[in-house]
Parts: sequence; structure tokens; C-alpha cells
Amino acid sequence: MWYHRQLRGNDKENHGLMNVNFSIKDLGNLKYFLGIEVARTDDGVVLSQHKYSMDILSDCGQLGCRPSAFPMEQNLKFYHCPESHKTDASLYRRLIGRLLYLQAMRPDIAYSVNILSQFVSDPRTDHMDVVLRILRYLKSTLGQGIFIPKDGGFNLVGYCDADWLGCPYMRRSRTGYLLLLGGAPVSWKTKKQSVVSRSSAEAEYRAMATTVSEVLWICWLLKYLTVNLEGATPLYCDNEAARHIANNPVFHERTNSR
Repeated sequence: MWYHRQLRGNDKENHGLMNVNFSIKDLGNLKYFLGIEVARTDDGVVLSQHKYSMDILSDCGQLGCRPSAFPMEQNLKFYHCPESHKTDASLYRRLIGRLLYLQAMRPDIAYSVNILSQFVSDPRTDHMDVVLRILRYLKSTLGQGIFIPKDGGFNLVGYCDADWLGCPYMRRSRTGYLLLLGGAPVSWKTKKQSVVSRSSAEAEYRAMATTVSEVLWICWLLKYLTVNLEGATPLYCDNEAARHIANNPVFHERTNSR
């Protein structure tokens, strides 16, 4: 506790305390760490995984593949595909694991990777084809990453959406949300909902509830870090019925659980 309180001083004092209590070495400005590349500009900081993406393409022999503009086809439904041939399960699991780590800087592939991770126990060639489609998309967006502006401010904005009955087996919807702090993405997630929603409004409302929980946690964390947010946090949802229920939570036929 004493050391934690002492770290609240200026950077020079903190560096001296670190030298006294730990054996450390100053490596200069951060440029590369755990596959994440850090580039500083006059406007802010850019975080990317260019080398990590190149390593994935190289290991799979996809450096010469044809680039794709999208990670997966629109409205594509995924099945277990028992009639399709089995593929190399170890390779499939390895690719999914590397893509899961890659989405730490790439929220644009989070939805696709979340769906494909359901089939790691019994992958088929149809599933591997979609994974290769993601690799083709990575080749066309190797330099894409996260930009953290220097003067972005401290306004928190949330976006949420739901894929109603997205799972063809369990009939569950998927929740997806993205939180921006000062224009930079700080939290995103896509996950299958725990219950079956009987309408798109119900699925969207559950997505809003999940996003609000994350917003409250982010607000608590920023308050602990003595960061004051600029005003209230707007939450954007593209479902009109869900917005009406959130603004006026009275009895409504769409909220009737009987």
C-alpha cells in the first residue's frame, strides 16, 4: 500500500522508486510489445498488429492470396456441416486462437471469429473456407489498427446491435457492442445471448442492457483513474421498438414474457 501511494507522484520520482524496489531497465519509448506495434504521430498514437498479421499469412502460405474486401459473406448462416469433409482440426484451432488474439486490435473481425470459434471441436472444410476468407481480408487491411487521438477529449459513446436468432441451432441471438472514448475504441464484444429472444425488439433490448452494464463499468474505472467524463454517455441502437421501451419502460406487448 505504501508503494502504491508513492507512485502517485511525478514520473521522475516514480522511475526512481521503481529502480529502488525492482530491477528494471529503461528500453525507451514503446514501439513493439506482444505483437502490438505502437506508432506515435503529431495527432496521437496508432496501435496495430501488422507484423502479427503477416506472420499468420506466412505460416498458412497465404501471402500470395487474393485480397477480400469483407471478412465473410453477408447473411451467411453457419452450420455444423456434417456432409462436408473434415479438415485439419489442429490447424483450425491454431488459426482461431491466433485470430482471437488478433481481434484485440481488430474489432472488425470480432463477429466472424466469434462464430467460427463454435466449431473448434469438429471443424469442416466449409468452416476452414471462411477462415481463409478472413485471412484474405487481413491481407487487404494489414495496416488497419486503432488510432488514439491526442486531443480526443473524454466523451464516452456506445453502440450496440443484435443478430436476432443468429444461431441456427440454439435459436439464440448475438449481442455486439462498441464503446468509444474520445473517438477511440476502448471496449468491444460479440457474444451469444443466454436466452432465446422471441422478437427482434427483445434481442435489441438485451443488447442495450449488456452495453449499459459495460458502460457503467467503464465509468467506474475512469472515476477510479480520476478521469472526468464530458457529459452523459449516449447509446445508439438501430431498433425503434427497443428505444421506445428503454425511454418509456411501461407494460408493452413486446415486453410480455407470458
